[in-house]
Parts: sequence; structure tokens; C-alpha cells
Amino acid sequence: MDIEIRTVDAPAEDDPIYRDALSVRTDVFVEEQGVPAEIEVDEHESTATHFVAYDDGAAIGTARLREPEESTGKVERLAVRAEYRDDGVGTTLMERVEAAAREREFERLRLHSQVGAAPFYASLGYERVGDQFEEAGIPHVEMRKSLGG
Repeated sequence: MDIEIRTVDAPAEDDPIYRDALSVRTDVFVEEQGVPAEIEVDEHESTATHFVAYDDGAAIGTARLREPEESTGKVERLAVRAEYRDDGVGTTLMERVEAAAREREFERLRLHSQVGAAPFYASLGYERVGDQFEEAGIPHVEMRKSLGG
């Protein structure tokens, strides 16, 4: 598989890359995991950078990055279509997100991981911080990674 990552900053609602990101997120979060559609799209869409992974022109994964506090990026909405999991798509997306964060001179990244995905993020150097909490009806943990050095 030859994964291509495309990005869009602060997209308009009709941007094709952003529409592909929403398509993947709808399939994974809303359809597969039962997250209410009305909370999947939020007020941060237009201020985030959206990353979409493509295989032969088909959108297969997505993530977004924003800067909620100075020097700290927040990775959100990482999703990979079920048939492409375990193919390295999530890792490729995270590598691209981290590269973008470094280019922006972020000192650290943080994210809210579903509990079941925490080992994936740990394998990429993220460390769990604090107690488990619920988000969108799903157990999560906060994880952080320093980008220094």
C-alpha cells in the first residue's frame, strides 16, 4: 500500500480534503462506535489542520491538529477505516502530525485516547497522564509526548 497524506488548514466546509476527513470520521466514530453525529463535528473544525490518508485515491484515515495553548498541539479525531487498521495508516498519520507540530515549533503534543487505543499511542512515545474519564460515552485517558530534543 502506498499511503499519501494530504492536509488542509482551516478548511471551508466544501473543501474536498475536509469532506474526506468527515467521511472517515463519520464511518468510524458515528457509524461504528455510536458517537452522536451532533458532537462529532465541533467548533474547532475551522481552526484545525486536517490530515487525510489516501490509498489509491480513497480516503482511509484522518486526524486533526490544533493549538489550544501556546507551544502545545492537541491531536484529535484520529480515525482509520476498519479494513485498513493494522496496515500502518495510524502510524503514518501520527508521524505526519508530529512533523507538522515540530515545524510549528510546538514543544509537546497531547491527546485524549480511547482506552483501547492507548497502547498504540504508547508505542509512539506518548505517556498517560491522570485518571480515566468519559468522552462521547467512551472511556478515555489523556496522553502527552514531549517534542523537545
